This record gives sequence, structure tokens and C-alpha cells, in this order.
Amino acid sequence: MPFFAAAFAAAPPADARLRGASVAAVAVGAAIVAGGAAAATYGVAVAGAAAFLAGIAGVGAATALPLRGSLGPGRGLVTRAYLVALGQLGVGVLLGSLFLAGWEPMAAAWSGGRTAHAWLNLVGFVSLVIATTLLHFFPTVVGARIGGGRSPRVAVYGLAAGPPLVAVGSLATSDVVVRVGAVLAVAGAAGLTAYAATVWRTRARWTTDLDWHRFAMGGLVSAVTWFDVGVLVAAGRALAFGVSPVAWSTQLVAAPLVVGWVATAIVASATHLLPAVGPGRPTEHARQRELLGRVAVPRLVLLNLGTGMLAAGAVLEADAVVLAGAVATSLGLGATVVLLGRAALLGIRRSPGA
Repeated sequence: MPFFAAAFAAAPPADARLRGASVAAVAVGAAIVAGGAAAATYGVAVAGAAAFLAGIAGVGAATALPLRGSLGPGRGLVTRAYLVALGQLGVGVLLGSLFLAGWEPMAAAWSGGRTAHAWLNLVGFVSLVIATTLLHFFPTVVGARIGGGRSPRVAVYGLAAGPPLVAVGSLATSDVVVRVGAVLAVAGAAGLTAYAATVWRTRARWTTDLDWHRFAMGGLVSAVTWFDVGVLVAAGRALAFGVSPVAWSTQLVAAPLVVGWVATAIVASATHLLPAVGPGRPTEHARQRELLGRVAVPRLVLLNLGTGMLAAGAVLEADAVVLAGAVATSLGLGATVVLLGRAALLGIRRSPGA
């Protein structure tokens, strides 16, 4: 995310070495975990998880260390949120690692551990990082001033505290703690939505590159909307079922949270960032904006329609609806990825010194 990139870019040589080693540990560790789990060689998977955890710790240090000599405040809301998100990821990975290692207490409590793992990783780490990034990035994309007020803090604090509480409650078999955590997560999602709505009212009225703006802006608005849907589904089940194993349903949250929230936020962000800070000269950036604005509205429609059909099909257990949604989503995402790839190649080929 932009904050991590800026922190890494500002790192002195020692911190840069830490950065490289940390990223390598995360990448290699994740690959080893995936390979070990797929081959059912769980000892290998646990070794990969250990490397992954070490990489997470290094990423946290590489994020915080460049701020130690900064002139401004180094412990702002954004900094704290990213570090908490890394902590959530670390705990989530640790729970999964203990299960893969066959640790008996975790194996016996895995119905709650599975819920804790999912909430910490998806509703916690991933969503907290994206939501925190949008506090600065969303106003940039829509052409508005970065907002303030209470809603950003509600968003960050709700997503920072809610998933860990659900995790603790699931492991400790406490319905009350699970439900409090679910309510806080909903408050966090509501805070992000309120912030986005406030910023949206002061957005710029663009007169050039309209289709490029439409996709980036519409994609982020869609992502926030699907985030609300996904959190409401996850929290609603937690409120209804408490610590029961059925309280978490990957099938029901996958479409709104993974496709509608995460994937859409990534492609919309990349659409804005590539011509703004990517390789190439101003003439290439203009060409990139034109490329990335092609069939913007149809791509957005396919993404949102497909996500809606995937979500509805999961609820109705209708395979035909799920298949249609998968086709629509694949067309929307696939076309966008192709355009992003073409735009990136254009910038690389025409960048100074290339």
C-alpha cells in the first residue's frame, strides 16, 4: 500500500536491507506454506509459516524505523493502524501454524480457531490496511481535500478492535465477546462509509479523462459498498450464532469481501496510480489514462453485477447464478487487468533511459 511504499523508499541503507530480507521472507514463507499444505507435508508448511512470521515482524520494523527521525509526528493514526494490521496478520498466521503443526489444544479448538483465523486475516488485516489507505487515497482519487472528524477514527478503531475481539471470543467460547467484536467491526465499516460520503460531497468536477476518472472513482465507491455488505454478513452471522462453528461462512462472505472489496479496490487503485506515479513521461501517462478509461462503465457494471450474482448464488445455493456471476466478474476483472498490463508496458518501454 502507498504508506508502506513511502516508508520503504525513505529507509536508510540498514533499513533497506531489513526491508528486502523481510519481503523475501514473506514471499518465500507463503510459497512454502502453500506447497507444504498442498502436499500434506505439514512440517514443511510450519517451517514456511515461521519464515512468514519473521517476515511480518521485519515489515513492521521497516515500516516504523524510517519514522524515528522524521520531523513530523511518527505515531499517527495511519501508522498505528498499519502496525496493528500486521499484528492481526501475525496472530492469524500463528493460529493456522499451530493447527498445521498438530498442536493438540489448537486442533481441539479449531472450530473457534478457524473463525478467529478468518476474522483476523480478512476482516482484520486486509480490510484494515485497505480502509486505512483509503483515508488518504480516496480523497486523492475523487479530487477532494483529505477529511477529518470522527469517522476516520471510528473506521480504524472499529476494524482494529473488532476482529481481535471476535477471535478471542471464538477461542474462549464467549458469545458476548464475539458479539461485541462484531458490533465494533460494523461500526468500523460504517465509519469508513461515512468518511467516504463526506469526502464525496466535496469531490472535483473533472473535465478531462472522464472515463479514467469514472472507473477509478466508481471502483472505489463500489469497493466500499461491498465492504459494508460483507461486514454486515459476517457480523450478522456472528451476532446470530455466537461461537457456533456456523457463525463464519466463507461461502457467503467471499463474493462481497474478496471480489467486491479487495479485488475491486486493487484494480481501481491501480487504475489511478499507474498513470499518476508509474513509469513513463507525461505523453505516455496521457496515453495510459486513455487506455485505462476504455469501456469503463461496462467494466464497472460487469464487476458489480458479477459480484452481486456470486453473492446471491451463494445465498440461494444456485449454481447457475454463481456460474453467471463468475463469468461476468471474470470478464470485468480480466479486461481491466489486460488494460493495466498494456498501460504498464507502455510506460516501461517509453520511460527515460529505457
